[in-house]
Amino acid sequence: MWKIIFPGIAMIGIVYAFARFSFGLFLPDISESLALSESQAGIVGSAAYAAYTAALCSAYIFIHTFTARRVVLLAGATALLGMIGIAFSTGFYILMISVFSAGLGSGWASPAFSQVISQSLTSSQQNKGNTWINTGTSFGLMVTGPIVLLFTDQWRWSYLLFAFITMIVWWWNAAVLEKEKKKISAVDQKTAWPEMLKKGRFLIAASLGVGFSSSIYWTFSRSYVAVIHEFTMNQSIIFWIVMGAAGIIGGTAGGIIQKTGLSFAYRGGVFVTAASIICLTIPVQPAVYLSAVLFGISYIFMTGLFIVWATSVFSDFPSLGVSLSFLALGVGQALGSGAGGIIIERASYPFAFITFSLLGMFFIVCRVEERKTGTKGLNEGRFV
Repeated sequence: MWKIIFPGIAMIGIVYAFARFSFGLFLPDISESLALSESQAGIVGSAAYAAYTAALCSAYIFIHTFTARRVVLLAGATALLGMIGIAFSTGFYILMISVFSAGLGSGWASPAFSQVISQSLTSSQQNKGNTWINTGTSFGLMVTGPIVLLFTDQWRWSYLLFAFITMIVWWWNAAVLEKEKKKISAVDQKTAWPEMLKKGRFLIAASLGVGFSSSIYWTFSRSYVAVIHEFTMNQSIIFWIVMGAAGIIGGTAGGIIQKTGLSFAYRGGVFVTAASIICLTIPVQPAVYLSAVLFGISYIFMTGLFIVWATSVFSDFPSLGVSLSFLALGVGQALGSGAGGIIIERASYPFAFITFSLLGMFFIVCRVEERKTGTKGLNEGRFV
C-alpha cells in the first residue's frame, strides 16, 4: 500500500503546495520584480483558479481517454513546466501562462489518484490510501514555508528548486504506478448525467458549503493576523507553516471514518472547521496558533473525507465523484472569497470571520449517505 501512497503524497504536495499555493506567498516580490499592477497581479492569481477548474472539468474525459496513470504524470508535467515558466518570467503574459500551466496539475491529480487507489488497493485499504495521499498538501506547505522564509527575495531560484524536486517526484511516480490493463467504458451521456448529479447532490452541497466557509481562512487569515494581531511577515509565515504541519493529522480521516462512520466524521469535521475560524478572532496569541492547528487538521480531514464520500457514491468511477466534489469546493471558495472581501471592507475582519464560521455550521445538517451505491448504469467497466 505504502509503495503507492508515498509517491502519491509527494505528487499532491508538488501540484498543490509548490505549483499552486506557493504563488501567493511569493506574489509581493514577484509583483515588485516584474512591475505588475494590482489588477495584473489579480488576473495572474485568478489564472491558477481557472486552470484548476478547467482541469477538474476535463479530468473524467482525460482519465477515460488516457488512463489514470498518464493523467497523474500529465499533472506533474504541467506543474513542472509552469514552475520553470514562473522562474524565467519576464513580464505579465509569460507569468500568467506559466501560472495557468502550474495550476492545471492540482485539478487533475486528485481525481486521477482516487482512480489509481481504486484499481491498486483492496477495499479495506482504499479509505486510508485516499486520505493519506490527500495530506500531500500539508507536507508541501511545510516545505514551502521555510523556503519562503529563507529565499523570499530569490523567488526565481525558489521556483527552480521546486522544479528540480518535481522532476524527482515525477520519475518516482512513473516508476511506481502500474500501467492499466484495460480502459474504463464511458458514461452514457444521454442517460447517466442526470442520475449522476442526483446521486451526488448531497456531496456537492456539502463540498460547496465547506468550500465557501473555509475560503475566508485561505484568503484572509494571513492578512487577519497581520492587521488585527499585528504579526510580522515572518510570524505570519510561521503561522502558515503551523497550519500546514497540523494538516498531516488530517490523514487519519480514513481510520476515523471506518471507526465512527462517514456521517459522524463529517459533522465533527464541519464543527472543528467552524471552531477554527472563530478561534482566530480571540485576541491572544495561543488562540491564533490553536486556530491554525485546528484549521490545518480540519481542512485536510474534510477534503480527505470528501474523497472517501465521493468514492463511496461513485464506486465504479471514483475520479468522477472526486472531480464533482472538488469542483464544488472550488466554486464555494471562489464565491466565499469575494463575499469575504466585501464583508471585511464594509464591516470588519472579526465580523466577517464570525459570520463565515456561523455559515459553515449551517452545513452540518447536510445528509450523508453511507451506503456504497456504485455507478451502475453510469459505468459498467473497471480496470483489472
